[in-house]
Amino acid sequence: MVKDPVCGMDIEAQNAVATREHMGTTFYFCSDQCATTFDGDPHKFAHPEPESTPEPIIAPATTGVNPALSGPTRVEFPIVDLDCASCVQTIERILRGLEGIQQANVNFATGRAHVVYDPEKISLADMQQAIKKAGYTVGGVKTRIGVKDLRCASCVTFIEESLRATPGVIRATVNIVTQEADVEYVAGETTLAQLRAAIEAVGYQTETEAKETTPEDAEEASRKAEYRDLRNRFTFASVLAAIVLLLTFGKFLPLLKQIPDQINFVVMFVLTTPVLFWSGSRFFVGAWSAFKHRSADMNTLISLGTGAAFLYSVVATFLPGLLPEGLREVYYDTTAIIIALILLGQLLEARAKGETNEAIRKLMGMQAKTARVVRDGEEIDIPIEEVLVGDIVIVRPGEKVPVDGVVAEGQSTLDESMITGESIPVGKGPGDDVIGATINKTGSFRFQATKVGKDTALSQIIQLVQQAQGTKAPIQRLADVISGYFVPVVILVAIWSFAVWFIFGPDPQLLHALVTAVTVLIIACPCALGLATPTSIMVGTGKGAENGILIRSAEALETAHKLDTIVLDKTGTITRGQPDLTDVVVNGNFSETDLLRLAASVETVSEHPLAEAIVRGAKTKGLALTTPEDFEAIPGHGVTATVEGRALTLGNLKMMAQIDATLDGLETQAQRLADEGKTPMYVAVDGQAAGIVAVADTVKEDSREAIAHLKKLGLEVVMITGDNQRTADAIARQVGVDRVLAEVLPEDKANNIKMLQREGKVVAMVGDGINDAPALAQADVGLAIGTGTDVAIEASDITLIKGSLKGVAVAIDLSKATMRNIKQNLFGSFIYNSLGVPVAAGLLYPFFGILLSPIIASAAMALSSVTVISNALRLRGFKPTVSAKK
Repeated sequence: MVKDPVCGMDIEAQNAVATREHMGTTFYFCSDQCATTFDGDPHKFAHPEPESTPEPIIAPATTGVNPALSGPTRVEFPIVDLDCASCVQTIERILRGLEGIQQANVNFATGRAHVVYDPEKISLADMQQAIKKAGYTVGGVKTRIGVKDLRCASCVTFIEESLRATPGVIRATVNIVTQEADVEYVAGETTLAQLRAAIEAVGYQTETEAKETTPEDAEEASRKAEYRDLRNRFTFASVLAAIVLLLTFGKFLPLLKQIPDQINFVVMFVLTTPVLFWSGSRFFVGAWSAFKHRSADMNTLISLGTGAAFLYSVVATFLPGLLPEGLREVYYDTTAIIIALILLGQLLEARAKGETNEAIRKLMGMQAKTARVVRDGEEIDIPIEEVLVGDIVIVRPGEKVPVDGVVAEGQSTLDESMITGESIPVGKGPGDDVIGATINKTGSFRFQATKVGKDTALSQIIQLVQQAQGTKAPIQRLADVISGYFVPVVILVAIWSFAVWFIFGPDPQLLHALVTAVTVLIIACPCALGLATPTSIMVGTGKGAENGILIRSAEALETAHKLDTIVLDKTGTITRGQPDLTDVVVNGNFSETDLLRLAASVETVSEHPLAEAIVRGAKTKGLALTTPEDFEAIPGHGVTATVEGRALTLGNLKMMAQIDATLDGLETQAQRLADEGKTPMYVAVDGQAAGIVAVADTVKEDSREAIAHLKKLGLEVVMITGDNQRTADAIARQVGVDRVLAEVLPEDKANNIKMLQREGKVVAMVGDGINDAPALAQADVGLAIGTGTDVAIEASDITLIKGSLKGVAVAIDLSKATMRNIKQNLFGSFIYNSLGVPVAAGLLYPFFGILLSPIIASAAMALSSVTVISNALRLRGFKPTVSAKK
């Protein structure tokens, strides 16, 4: 029996009056009327609404499709034609004025907006439209996906709604005629696999011809397109500007001096017009967009300057009677050359800005493109975006591990240097974790995927670096404030300069007034101020990632250079975080090997961490252990057992007193070991004290060197621990720490950080455990050891991928280098504008008779931004005085 989907009647399939195929399923009807009703809206009957309220839809971890999306969402998208610092403030103001926007920052150097918004109140399409009205464009990626069995308008609606609910989708339209979905989305926020999943989630099948566009591909294509456009405009402008310049000085050339001035002027007008209105159109479009939003930017200055020179020249060419005899000069050469030089500066700037984000591109380039997985018993190669959690992935020698997972079968060694910085290949076998983007060196193995897409370690690293680059350092606020007033002030200075020269200047007064006003407008450069901080932050955070240091925000990077106190948690930060066998002391006729073998055999059945350390130490030495008999644990004292027919007792001094064992001077040895921060355990054989085994949470091999380097940087190093004072002092002596906060309860660590801050110190906390999270959050800068817990990492400002303390020193070194670079950029920008504008206004003329040419001013303006970026790029050569990767 089958059910008619329209009326609900049960009928025999062979007796059905009509049938229909929809989305791969056959439907049977009791009458033609039911079949006709079905044809009008097949999706309605094929997928009827449930009578009861459905459970909330939970997004698959691998696709991110979540129709029930609610709450604040973070999105990052590129903005095309972002060419000045004032543009940044315009876009930020527009975005922050939209309902549902909680936070909006625009990074001038990367050309990207970082927005936190409520998807229930505003969509990406709304943001794009608002930005478009301001004269800018959101850089989305467009793709076309074939959809099978589209039959009705309701099918279109279902698919469009599902696509639009996918995070990162700007707009989606479905064409029932072509059976295709056209989607525009933000690369990096969603993927082609997620778009297909959104379509398939409402019951439709997709074609497979569409090609994925990765974020790096999209951004690289956009950057190349912008560079190509600038190059074409500059080439066109420079060729015509050269001809105009030649005609300007034609009276000095034998072949041109016979041409009448009026004809010469007309030819120069014809050549200059396309330079101004095609090559320079971007400046006028930008100025108009700024004007519509009651603001002014660099484009305003360039447009006013070149426009004024051009209009004056047009009047002198076609309406010379309006000007006195001595003022019929033309400035076509000035107009054309200024446009060409500024385009040259932007061309060089675009190339240099591309290099500032080299670290991100390197990280993205590490990802594998495809993966070989086992599906339905067959090995197939699929795009990495289509790997699902739980898939069995095959990795052959020389290949990259596609995603994160756990080895299920086989053994190999992996080069993990690109993630951890560890240059020595790491052996992997069943049960071991593998990290996506690492390189398989020798054997072949299979692993089960546990993290895919944005959840992989590499994706998280990239996301953290991009997140840091999207934040603003406190030092940038000064530049932002100045940039906000900069352009209006420059326009006022230009007007004032024109008035002064026109009233008090030498003859010809009008020409001098025009030249100085144009020069003032052209020489001012707000872009240098806008680029000073974000370019250095970009290079600095990228350089940190290369050294295994993930910096969450620009503020953390800035604050790190002010630190004067470093608080180090002992366990897991200074020490390894697990006890190890350190000493074996014998007393009597036993050798160290025999004593350790007997003691370790007793501890094989104990679950105490110290017992595990003894057993592990014995196995490391290759000793064969036996199973003990009559094992008994005595709380607070020790353990007893029989091994190889001999009575063994391990424990503290109380345990030895309980069995009346004579220690024969072992107390002195035990005291010495305790003073060194170790835990001594007496060993008695057949009632006689035979020796001591000692264990300790040993110091990491590079902790002492790292702490010494921190001291060289002028920092006070403090160790904090819950251990007793004697143990803490012993560890402190080993690593060279002078100040110790011992016997601190986990809940009091944050209070101790507050105590140091009340002393006027700028404090960093370094930890790795859950109990360190409050202290990490309280500190001015929290640094989490990457081998620690997720809670500690989440609470920190900086994450050290490796477990080495050297990363702390490198992070502070990098912060100092970055802040030094930023200050150099800001100083250079302030000095350039502070000196350049007065000189352009004619300040030197009364003293030296020097009046700056607008052409020289345009060259200086173009070079100022390039200089700032070039200085930021010097950070790429940063070499820490101590390596975090060793």
